[in-house]
Amino acid sequence: MKSKKRTKRKAKTFIGGFKDFITKGNIIDLAIGVIIGGAFSKIVTSLVNDIIMPPIGVLLGGVDFRDLVWQIKAEETNSLGEVINAAVDIRYGNFIMIILEFLIIGFTIYAVLTLVIRRREFIKKIEAQEKAELEAQQKKEEKEEPKEVVVPEDILLLREIRDTLKQEKGNKNDKW
Repeated sequence: MKSKKRTKRKAKTFIGGFKDFITKGNIIDLAIGVIIGGAFSKIVTSLVNDIIMPPIGVLLGGVDFRDLVWQIKAEETNSLGEVINAAVDIRYGNFIMIILEFLIIGFTIYAVLTLVIRRREFIKKIEAQEKAELEAQQKKEEKEEPKEVVVPEDILLLREIRDTLKQEKGNKNDKW
């Protein structure tokens, strides 16, 4: 009985932990990155296969890079023309295309990350400058002595009248 309760509790803890893990922002960002990366990879593959390599092949004398192979062992056939042993080829043309795809993807990721890192550093630099300016302003305000307040003459006169009236009132109360 106790082991069933413990098993259920562990299952709830596992499911709750998995739910917390999956709903964290980093995991969702990672999943989005993988999906976008897959789509980007297809775009780069098409770019290499359909746009970049055909002109290079034409410049090299009409070569299709997918067809570039180095045959290690020729195909063996019998007298009826049936294949006994298949040919063994090293497809270096396809390898070159995949290396080119890798370089394009790597360069793109490097460029994007460099921009993101530079932007973050720029924002941190601006925040640090603003913080330093604010601290300097606060220190300046703390160091400044309070300025002597100049009171207009009419206010001074009114104060004197007030004080005189208070004294006279106080003197009258003392007599009675």
